[in-house]
Amino acid sequence: MSYTDRVLAYVTRTRDGRRELLVFDHRDHPNAGTQVPAGRLERGEELEPALRRELQEEAGLDDVRIVRKLGEWDSDDLGHGRGLRNHAYELEAPTARDAWEHEVSGDGDDAGLVFVYRWVPLDPEPDLWGTRDPVLQKL
Repeated sequence: MSYTDRVLAYVTRTRDGRRELLVFDHRDHPNAGTQVPAGRLERGEELEPALRRELQEEAGLDDVRIVRKLGEWDSDDLGHGRGLRNHAYELEAPTARDAWEHEVSGDGDDAGLVFVYRWVPLDPEPDLWGTRDPVLQKL
C-alpha cells in the first residue's frame, strides 16, 4: 500500500487551571463532526512547514509554537490501495482568540469552507470526528 502524509494539529492552552483543545466545526456542514486542523502535505513539503501552512490556511493562525510530536500511525482512509500516514503534533497558539470563524484559504479540497473555532476542555475528553480520538490520551 502507498501512503500520503497528513499532519494533525492539536493546539492546546491552559485557561483558568484547565487544559483546553482548539477544535472547529463546519459552519455549513454540521454533520462533518468536530475536528482539529489537519491536511495532506504538498509535494516536497516537510512535516513541520506543512503543519504551519495548514494552521494558517484552515484557522488563520500564524503565531504558533510546536510543542512536540504526539505520534505517527497509518490508516487506509483513501481506499484503492492508498492510505494516510498521520503525523500528530501538539502546538500552542498564544495569540489565538477564544472563538472565531475562518474561511479556508489555499487550493485544497476544503478551500472556501468556513470553519467555526472554539476551545473545549480536555477533561472530559471531547469527541473528534464523531468518535474517541486515541491521540487525546497523550495530551
